[in-house]
Amino acid sequence: MFTGIIAGRGTVIELLRSADDDSAALVLAAGAAVADLEAGGSLAVDGVCLTATRIHNGTVDMDVMGETLVRTTVGLLQAGDTVNLERCVPVAGRLDGHVVQGHVDGTGTLVERENQGSWERLRFTVPRALARYIAEKGSIAIDGVSLTVTAVSAATEADQWFEVGLIPVTLAATGLGAKHAGAAVNLEVDVLAKYAQRLLEFAGEPAESVRPATIEGGL
Repeated sequence: MFTGIIAGRGTVIELLRSADDDSAALVLAAGAAVADLEAGGSLAVDGVCLTATRIHNGTVDMDVMGETLVRTTVGLLQAGDTVNLERCVPVAGRLDGHVVQGHVDGTGTLVERENQGSWERLRFTVPRALARYIAEKGSIAIDGVSLTVTAVSAATEADQWFEVGLIPVTLAATGLGAKHAGAAVNLEVDVLAKYAQRLLEFAGEPAESVRPATIEGGL
């Protein structure tokens, strides 16, 4: 689990796609962010939870499956690109952001950014299928950055959008400070909203307790 508080930045060394384009190997220069990371450990890359397969002198190798390439911006990465990095939160750590799983739900597009003096307002368009999970004053992870939603489109609008405000430290410490209109970003909506939606899909059906399966030939 992550909290959406970016610990550092990494640089893409290479993204090697498989012959069938259904997987890839991602190599990053991550420096101190992976100083004590071991093979098999988790690292959030622009909000995408990936497993380290090899760490050597500040570089980390990770395997990327087809589902991740399709659903996130990882497949668009090129050598030299910079990415947000976060290590998973320790059990005794502080939850400074919100509960982030590193399970990206889809992508959005930056369509507006406006300087407000000491902060910036950013507006993103979002697929309608995800818009239902985004609420004003709720939480969202954008490229792995935990942010508070400041405004949302009405449910009746054809093009769904939401806005966030970025303070100077977020602009400086994450890749969101350099994004231009048209840039794609990874989005992870609040996990509680997803569970609430799933429960509503079963509304009207009687709740049943889950009974343990009978083990044939058991004691």
